[in-house]
Amino acid sequence: MAPPAELSPAKVRRESQLGLMWRRFRQHQLAVVSLWIVVAFYLVAALAEFLAPTDPSAYSARYTYAPPQGLNFIIADEDGWRFQPHVNGYRSEVDPAAMRRTFVIDPEEIIPVRFFAPSEPYQLAGFIPMSVKLMGVENPRDPFYILGADRLGRDLLSRLIHGTRISLSIGLAGVTLSLFFGIVIGGFAGYYGGVFDSAVMRVIEFIRSMPTIPLWLGLAAALPRDWSALQTYFAITIILSLIGWTELARVVRGRFLSLRTEDFVTAAQLDGASDWRIITRHMVPIFTSHIIAAATLAIPGMILAETALSFLGLGLQPPIVSWGTLLQEAQNIRTLATAPWLLTPGICVVVVILALNFFGDGLRDAADPHGR
Repeated sequence: MAPPAELSPAKVRRESQLGLMWRRFRQHQLAVVSLWIVVAFYLVAALAEFLAPTDPSAYSARYTYAPPQGLNFIIADEDGWRFQPHVNGYRSEVDPAAMRRTFVIDPEEIIPVRFFAPSEPYQLAGFIPMSVKLMGVENPRDPFYILGADRLGRDLLSRLIHGTRISLSIGLAGVTLSLFFGIVIGGFAGYYGGVFDSAVMRVIEFIRSMPTIPLWLGLAAALPRDWSALQTYFAITIILSLIGWTELARVVRGRFLSLRTEDFVTAAQLDGASDWRIITRHMVPIFTSHIIAAATLAIPGMILAETALSFLGLGLQPPIVSWGTLLQEAQNIRTLATAPWLLTPGICVVVVILALNFFGDGLRDAADPHGR
């Protein structure tokens, strides 16, 4: 008897492991929203030069600690309501109690804002020549501080956008190196066992037994102060990677210890496959989903580590712009009372860390073969 049409082999749907993961991941709505938030931040990092209204190092002593102007889109005048992107200007006042000059928003002064405004030539991502910004004012001398200015009159929004590139790229690069070290070292330790396995485990236990913050501070303080900004950037990335590979290496080692006695590994050895091929082509792909989830959950730790080091003055230093170096401006309580908008980078750190954690949780649940 012929099988029912709905059970016909021609109509049976076959999905790969990644396809099944994606189907289960889409059911985790908070993780999907977090994924879009993470993608948006990385797009901001990739398009930093185009999105930033001004040069992050450009300053104006005339507008120190200028408050956020905000971006408005509607103007109400005698002709009615009309669409006109603009910001309001400032007027200067003297605080009689503190006897210092302060800025307040002047609603009567309208400064038009143009989208896709022409600008000085620059290179997007370092190699694409461009001469247009997402937005800008018609007169370059007009103040344009959507998120406010810092103590030197630098645009906080532009510095925040450029800092996003540094902080997020350090997390991504650091996790990539940690994955490499963790998979290779943990894989070989679990596959070969013996003295090498014991030596690797002792190193892992030694690194994990040390207090994290003093270890970061000691390694970061050892960097020469005469290094360039680029050298410091790569050094911080490598330092974070050397600390972050241990957890993944332990997981990989444990899986390899259980897999090396499986029949498919024995068959590959009898077939003459090299150890490197057995590890990379037969053993690692079995728990690729777990590695992806572990990497996603490790990125927040890398970002927080860089932010903490830079905030304490032992990580990245000016003129490099990162979320940590931006938060150095918010160390003074008196400054925060005058310019609370300097805490905006901290809000970005919280949002990205939460989004990455929720995304990693959803990815881990989707990759769990025993989950429902």
